[in-house]
Amino acid sequence: MGVPATPDTAASAAAGPRYQWPTRAHSRGGTVPAMVLIMGAGGFLRVWALGEVGFNSDEAVYAGQAAALAGDPTLTGLFPVFRAHPLLFQAMLSLGFSVWVSDTGARLLSATFGLSTVVAVYLLGKLLYGRKTGLAAAFFLAVMPYHVVVTRQVLLDGPETFFAVVVVYCTARFYAERTPRWLYSAAAVMGLTLLTKESAAILVLALLVFFVLHQELRIRPRDLLVALVILAAVVVAYPLSLSLSGRTSTGQNYLVWQLFRPANHGISFYGETVSPAVGPAVIVLAAGGLWLLRRQSTWREWLLVCWMVVPLVFFHLWPVKGYQYLLPIVPVLAVLAARAVVHVAVPWLSDRRPAAARWARATVVLAVGASLAVPAWLAVNPAPSTTFLAGSGGVPAGREAGRWIEANLPQGSRLMTVGPSMANLVRFYGHRTAFALSVSPNPLSRNPSYEPIDNPDRELRNGDLQYVVWDAFSATRAPFFGDRLMRYVHKYNGVAVHTETVEVAGADGRTTPKPVIIIYEVRP
Repeated sequence: MGVPATPDTAASAAAGPRYQWPTRAHSRGGTVPAMVLIMGAGGFLRVWALGEVGFNSDEAVYAGQAAALAGDPTLTGLFPVFRAHPLLFQAMLSLGFSVWVSDTGARLLSATFGLSTVVAVYLLGKLLYGRKTGLAAAFFLAVMPYHVVVTRQVLLDGPETFFAVVVVYCTARFYAERTPRWLYSAAAVMGLTLLTKESAAILVLALLVFFVLHQELRIRPRDLLVALVILAAVVVAYPLSLSLSGRTSTGQNYLVWQLFRPANHGISFYGETVSPAVGPAVIVLAAGGLWLLRRQSTWREWLLVCWMVVPLVFFHLWPVKGYQYLLPIVPVLAVLAARAVVHVAVPWLSDRRPAAARWARATVVLAVGASLAVPAWLAVNPAPSTTFLAGSGGVPAGREAGRWIEANLPQGSRLMTVGPSMANLVRFYGHRTAFALSVSPNPLSRNPSYEPIDNPDRELRNGDLQYVVWDAFSATRAPFFGDRLMRYVHKYNGVAVHTETVEVAGADGRTTPKPVIIIYEVRP
């Protein structure tokens, strides 16, 4: 990327002093080989054994929506197009599904977004702090367990994060060049971010906080108005599609559900679960760099910190927490960590012993990368377990159970599961209608996407539900409903017709098969 052209002199003078671009390196011969290695490592971690375990519940829902958009004759009746979130990613996925519905193919699209984010982070780090920082930041993100795990799944957060990084890049170019076209570009890409996942609205707030706190650049009202019009023009596609389809109530019902649903994790969830996946070294480097270079802070640090802190505070305080929700802030954390390595860790050697500085810097980068790559490799090769954290991977044996259902149960069969997660897998892989016992009949206490079983006793007694599916993952999270489902199995003469097992390591290190999914046929 070359040094940008100088904007209109008068406009530049009115806006304030121009940004000093990072000095060009004398040699760029190593950039391409370095990026090839970085992309190779990141790509390997994202595609290794990608289809070994089937979907989890969210993956099944998003893939089911994409299949419905593609007109798949079977899944269209099982997955409504309009559910909780906008449809940009699902629409992109539907293009491939119009040829072939594949869980591995769907994950490849998500992995592609993940690798594209690595490139975007390189460009962002290079723009703000120079080529070396960009390369280090790209390397950290490429092998970071948190980003690797999430972008191996058919989730909205990976594509959302890619668009979010592009928004930060465009905003930085706007501040650097003082030309409104980059503000307009940031608004357009922010619209795409919101069309990917509506929770990206918190990122709009992060930008507003940045503009308010750091007023070095005064944005002309006309430019701000044009940017807001562009943002609205992009985002309006989703509510317009809801209105034209007569599904406006879907978005309203989901908003009510999100506002009143009970907390699913404690306030320490992200610190205990996500921080180790992001990498303690990355967090320490980013925080340490901000402190040690605090006297050199400019709008660059203000932009990155606002982008990181506002969502972090919001999702910590928000009762509902998801493993993947903080993914959009991780790229800027990688940039700040890389900045610390390049500008704090070894700068005192640069003037006296340049060769030693290069080796010291490379050693620190490789050490941090190794601290990320090893747990990332372990994360993509997890030990079998009967517990499951939403957003952290697929559900073992879920695909196999679903395919058995498709091959062996009569067409038109209706099944009852413990929770909606297994019901979604039965629908996607088994191509049968399934309902979850744990879904509340109270509209204020359930996800509006799910249909409750108003009277399980009556439906089982009348033969409207012919099969019951118990799974260890749902029974562990909701033992009350797991026990209740088994009481129905015993009451209605349930007979186990199929069992899926996984090998689980015991305390002595030996592995034994544990049943994780059991399908019962029940008789009135």
